[in-house]
Amino acid sequence: MPEAAFVKRTYFPRSNVLGCPVDKMTIDSCIDCFARVLEEKSHCHIVVVNAAKVVKARYDKVLCNVIHAADLVGADGVPIVWASRILGDPLPGRVNGTDLMNRLFRESAERGWTLYLLGARQEIIETAVRNLCRQCPGIRIVGYRNGYFNSFEEENKVVDDINAARPDILLLGFSTPMKENWVRRHKDRLNVPIIHGVGGSFDIVGGLMKRAPVWMQRAGLEWLYRLIQEPRRMWKRYLVTNFLFVWLVLHAMLQRLLTKKS
Repeated sequence: MPEAAFVKRTYFPRSNVLGCPVDKMTIDSCIDCFARVLEEKSHCHIVVVNAAKVVKARYDKVLCNVIHAADLVGADGVPIVWASRILGDPLPGRVNGTDLMNRLFRESAERGWTLYLLGARQEIIETAVRNLCRQCPGIRIVGYRNGYFNSFEEENKVVDDINAARPDILLLGFSTPMKENWVRRHKDRLNVPIIHGVGGSFDIVGGLMKRAPVWMQRAGLEWLYRLIQEPRRMWKRYLVTNFLFVWLVLHAMLQRLLTKKS
């Protein structure tokens, strides 16, 4: 399939976190940006990065290119914010993907923004939609589908279905790097103003998984809660990549101090 040709836009100043660009924005300013995109009938692809994704992007060139080509890059995890401050290029706060998704559900109900949900298993996405219609009266979901495809032809048909539904916002419930690669393949064909990858967040909305308590989120320990819930699937992602992330931050901090002295 042909490579997607990205037309990158810059909406905010950016911090450099271990070579990964991250926008200096809050969830409120991100929502304001989305409102402007919809008003101008423009396009915006947002990616959110955590410690694991920053580490992975250092050796996954495709993922790295997609992150750099994204119109917006949010700090998904608290460790990204901490690292930006340690490295002297501070971010104002995190733009967590699940928090942003939940905010978009409310904005849909209040502003009439239309949504298409793609991802998770069929029974999970159906339950998620039922829960959202109950929890957010007035929410406008114009389509939804599970995230499993048997062929490129079926994948292309889904893109056609999304375009026919004409959503303002497409929420992709795929894991990394699947969602980034999916956007790379189809961005040029998608006639959707805003694309946001939400990872496994549909599992939370659908009741399959629970999110970490707020105190753990604020303390930067949401990864630990996920690890406890799914140790076999998550141990490598969190234990190995978190260690590498800390090492890379300390190494970059040392280099910064040595450069200042010289």
